[in-house]
This record gives sequence, structure tokens and C-alpha cells, in this order.
Amino acid sequence: MTAPVLMVLGTASSVGKSTLVAALCRIAARRGLRVAPFKAQNMSNNAAVTAEGGEIGRSTAVQAEAARIAPTVQMNPILIKPEGAMRSQIIVEGRPWRSLEALDYWQRKDLLWEVVTRNLDALRGQYDLVIAEGAGSPVELNLKPRDIVNARVATYAQARTLLVGDIDTGGIFAQLLGTLMLLEPEERALVAGLIVNRFRGDPALFTDGIAILEQRGGLPVLGVVPWLDDLGLAEEDAVALERGPAPAGAGLTIAVLRLPAIANFDDVDPLAREPGVRVRYIDRPEELAGAAAAILPGTKHTLAARRWLAERGFDAALAAFPGAVVGICGGYQILGTRISDPLGVEGAGGDAPGLGLLPIETTFTPEKRTVQVEARSATAWAMSAPLRGYEIHSGRTAVAGARPLATITRRGDAPDDEDDGAISADGRVWGCYIHGPASWC
Repeated sequence: MTAPVLMVLGTASSVGKSTLVAALCRIAARRGLRVAPFKAQNMSNNAAVTAEGGEIGRSTAVQAEAARIAPTVQMNPILIKPEGAMRSQIIVEGRPWRSLEALDYWQRKDLLWEVVTRNLDALRGQYDLVIAEGAGSPVELNLKPRDIVNARVATYAQARTLLVGDIDTGGIFAQLLGTLMLLEPEERALVAGLIVNRFRGDPALFTDGIAILEQRGGLPVLGVVPWLDDLGLAEEDAVALERGPAPAGAGLTIAVLRLPAIANFDDVDPLAREPGVRVRYIDRPEELAGAAAAILPGTKHTLAARRWLAERGFDAALAAFPGAVVGICGGYQILGTRISDPLGVEGAGGDAPGLGLLPIETTFTPEKRTVQVEARSATAWAMSAPLRGYEIHSGRTAVAGARPLATITRRGDAPDDEDDGAISADGRVWGCYIHGPASWC
């Protein structure tokens, strides 16, 4: 039996589609349905790793968790990871496929439609319901001829479709009614209703607005979803970082460097939810003032991020910084003495000195490591309980004389333990390759 598909389209990027799909997955799971999320194509450097070692978008992994199932590459068969300068690494069915300029990828999208349909069909054969998510707007008319994620998916699956708009940004009538107007008749016929998302205040004040949308759109408004603070869900991409810094206030401040092609920055989200802790994303060395710790997060282009740090004057600022300096994945590589990419694995490649804060050297190789891991502390002050997470990196790092941060076991590998990460002699600087969290179902 082929499962039905419920499609969630948005009027634009960042209108809340991912969160709504996660919510709908949990609602369906609570009702006893075997439900799976699906996003044909995602553009994000926030990635997760499946049990089989495949890469998918982090938001899709969150949706699978909401559905109470383990994430698989079928749920996000195409992942685009921007590397900068209009170039991206294309992940197909969990594995690196090619690194392409934007125009090259756009011209090849028709080749990937079979990948989309094959994986969607597979999910429909395994579950009672598939909840599919679009990307951006379904009516970008210049891009629509090669659309493989929005209306084309809905039409292929004959999916009952919800159209979501974000009232907090303003222009909700233009968003929803304009999108409906630009859909083709066969696409418009699939739309079952409208959702008004991120409403602040008393919904009784929007009664007239609902009537206008229903009258002019000819469709029911199925929900007015309130603004919800601090959901604790991973952001889909770095657009969220453009909303501005955290508000000032008392307590502990942690500075996170907003590196180019920043990746998996949701690693620091748990810190932001700690009482009395303020996480601040920074672009300039002077913004380190008053912070207790500085975090260099992951990046899809380590050498480009290294150049950015040097150009902005972070080298001297981090060397003199009195607090803790922490690197994760690409940020960990940057803390070392040298970064080498002789084969151009990331962009044009090259070779550069690191910040010199840890005695490590990293060399990039074509083989990308994507695996779930379990880590145990190798020091007395670090993790007091086992940590589950995942690795996503191409670089191989050699440690010379530093204490390891953790002892790890890789899922699916031989059971032999292996050291990961490094700590400076004074304990002020440390880093590792472990992203998280991961749930082993």
C-alpha cells in the first residue's frame, strides 16, 4: 500500500515550515501512525549523520525524532552544503556527489529528480503517512522549471498541501494570496488550506483577517499558530544568525565566532538555554571583551575561515584572550599549527598556518568521515557521562604531545577505542570533532 503525502509549502524561506513539519510528525505519531518526514532537497550546513553514516539536514533529523523514528537518507536525499563563492558540495543519498557552481547544479537538477521520486516512493512503502516539506517559495518563477522540492513533489505525490505564511514579518495577505495566485491550476487544486504562523498577541484581533483570507483565497484558514519562544529546535540554516545578537544582560557570556560557511552552529544551542548564560555571535575581535569563553564552530571551508580570522585581526585577540577557547570540527582544525588541503577538497585548497593554540596538524583527504560516535571523557574535568554525537569532516588531524579530550567508539566500526580532540597544557584551549546530539534508535 502506498502511503498518502501531506505537503507543507511556505510563502518564503524561514516562515516556520520545518517546525510545523516536526509538530505534525509528533501529532501523527501520538495518534498511532507510522509517520516519516521528507524533504527532497535541503540547503544547509547544519547536518546530521544517520546510523548508516549518511549525511542529511539537521532539521530533517529533528523531524524524524519528533516522529519517534531513526533518521535515514531517504528522508532528505539531496543536501546542498554551501562552501562559499557560489559553490556547494552536493550530498546525494547521504554521500558526497560533486562540488558544483550554482549554475552547474541548476542545470543538472533534472538528473536528480529520479533520486527524489525513488526515495519518496520508498518511504511511502514503509510508513502510513509521509509529511513532506518544501523549500523557500514554490512560485519563484525563474527557478520553477527545474523545481524538484516544492510543487513538483506535491503534484507527483498528489499530496494534500498546506500553505504557510509568517505574519510576524508583515504582509501576510500578499504572502498567501499572492502565492496562491501564482500557482498553476493543478498545483492550486492540491492546496487544502492556509496556515498563519508566528502570530503575536490576541488571535481574536485577527478574526477579520481570517475572513479576508478565506473569502479571497477560497480556502479555509486551518490554523493561526502563535509565536513560540525558545522551542529548543535546531535551526535549518545560518539565516537565523542574521536576526541579531542576543540581548544584553547579566550572567556568563560565551562568544561564538561567525565563521564563513558556518556549519552545525546548533552545537552551541544547549549553552544558550542554560540559565544565566548568554551566547553572542561575533564578527570582530573587540566583541570578545567580557566573554568567559570563545567558541570556533564548524565550517564548510576551513581555509577560508582561517583567512577570515587573520584578515579581521582575531589571531592576536584569541592568543591574548584570557578565557577558554574551544574549537569544534573545522574550528578545532583552525586551533592547530597547520592546515593543508593539497587536493582542493574544500574549494581551491592550499596550505596555511593555524592559530597555533594546539599542537595539531590537519590534512584534508577526499574520504569524508560521517559516523555516529560515543565518547567518554579522557580528562577529570570534562564529560562526566558518555556523550553520543557524530563526526562530519574530511580532514585528518595528527596530535603531537597534547592530551586527548575524549576516548571515542565509532558506531559500526571495530570496537577498538580511539582518542579524539586535544587540550592545551594549561587546559585553557581545547577542541574535538564531535557534533551533537545524536539519538541511537
